[in-house]
Amino acid sequence: MVQAKAKWTEKMQFAGTGDRGHSLVMDGDGEVANSPMQLVLIALCGCTGYDVVSILKKKREPLTGLEVSAEAEKALEPPRVYTHIKLTYRVSGAVTRKAVEDAVRLSEEKYCSVAAMLGKTARITYEIRSDEA
Repeated sequence: MVQAKAKWTEKMQFAGTGDRGHSLVMDGDGEVANSPMQLVLIALCGCTGYDVVSILKKKREPLTGLEVSAEAEKALEPPRVYTHIKLTYRVSGAVTRKAVEDAVRLSEEKYCSVAAMLGKTARITYEIRSDEA
């Protein structure tokens, strides 16, 4: 079982801790730290990024860098869930385009649990950019 907790510290700020003891600050107003909803997007970027790196390494592709960014739209009425998320994968290294496309597709369709959850309310699209000329 996975566990987590959040303790109110002041104003709209909370200290969140996972069951392995790693902490982070959240701010419901987004003034001094990431909001919980921003952390969801960060989690999505990290989850799919982990998958893509893992898959490309297993394929022995010469990956030298990966940055995943997200832009999202939220519902107008509460609960203000994400309704559309666009992921951008910026890939560095002489990695084949097909290998990256396959890795992103596998992450989206099979491995990324965060994307699976968010996909229940949001349409997730993606773009792949290469830093190699």
